[in-house]
Formats: sequence, C-alpha cells, structure tokens
Amino acid sequence: MAIDSVGNNAATTAASTATNPNGILGKDDFMKLLLLELKYQDPTSPMDSEKILTQTSQLASLESAENTNKSLTALSTSLAASMQLSGISAIGKIADTGSNAVALTKGQSVDFQLYFPDNVTTGSINIMDVDGKVLRTMKVGATDAGVAKYTWDGKGDDGSALSEGTYYVDSSYAKTDGSTGTTRIGRYPIESIKFDAGKTFAKLGTSYVDFSSIKEIMGN
Repeated sequence: MAIDSVGNNAATTAASTATNPNGILGKDDFMKLLLLELKYQDPTSPMDSEKILTQTSQLASLESAENTNKSLTALSTSLAASMQLSGISAIGKIADTGSNAVALTKGQSVDFQLYFPDNVTTGSINIMDVDGKVLRTMKVGATDAGVAKYTWDGKGDDGSALSEGTYYVDSSYAKTDGSTGTTRIGRYPIESIKFDAGKTFAKLGTSYVDFSSIKEIMGN
C-alpha cells in the first residue's frame, strides 16, 4: 500500500481529494460540524445559545454568498453570450473607437489607416496637436472607397522632427460627385468578429480590437 511523503494512506488521500477537489468547506460541511459539536457537547456545560445563533447566522451568510456567486457566474455567462451575439450582428457596420490619436516615438515614423466611405478624387490628411493646431498636411490623391494605409514621417510642414508624444489625425476629401466628406482615425467598418479567451474582438482595418472598447456602432 502506497504511503505519501507525510505518512498518509495514498488511497485515502486520493479519495478525499476526489470528493472535495478544491479542499473548500461548503455550507453543508459547516452544518455537519455544528451538529457534531452539539452532539458531543458536555451535558453539564452545554454550548452557549448565543454561540449557536452566531454560527447559524454565519451559515446563513455563507449560503447567501454561495447563491450570489452562482447568480454572478450565470450573469457573466449570459453577458458573454450577449456580447458575442452583438458582435456578430455588428459585422458590416461602422465602428468608432472614440479616438483619432496616434503615438509618435522619437526617430520613428507612424503607420496609420483611414477609412473612406466614398471614392475620393483628392483630399488632405491633417496631423494635429492636442489643441487642434495643424502641424502637418499630407495630400491624398484619387483613392477607392475602403481602408487606405498611410505613413507619417513624424515631421511638421517645415520639415523639422516633431516632439515625441500623442498627435491626432483626420482628413477632408472631395468625392467623385463633387461633394465633400470627412473621416478620421478610429472609424472603420467591422469586417469580422473573433472570439478568444472569452472575449469578443472586432476587426477594424487590419487590426482586431476588444469589442468592449468600441464607443459607437453606426449603420453603414
């Protein structure tokens, strides 16, 4: 018969582990302990009634906590399923992350994407500081509707390198029918939905973002 390192019967230990794999006492275990305590109490010195009431109250609190945990688990599962359904139904619609910011690192360029809902004949891309001041203007030529990729070299209109930090990007353009439109970073169509580790991710442009980070979803 196998004996473990602390001298316990291995079969008994395995059986105990299988019965209570997490080694956690539940409300039923505490009730059994209370009943045993009452059963073997000294008749000449019975357990204090206040102590019994206290333990009973603790049992009630424990049961309430367990019920709350079960309810929260069920709610979490329901919300996850709801998020997945919401994600699937949003495919093809326009998502807005609520931010058109890009981060500039010293000595590096910045790659970004813009979504044009219309065919473009000409336009411009504006790189702005936190106060909305345009520091760099980039020209846009004829572009088909869809997501287009651009690279900013991190310089201003005067050719000097701008300081490391956060900048903001938007664009104004002319459509083929002569009217004008605007767009900006952070607004893209939802091309597909991916589920990973219990989370929902939406494909915006060429990247997947956490669905919960989307601030607004609009019809296309």
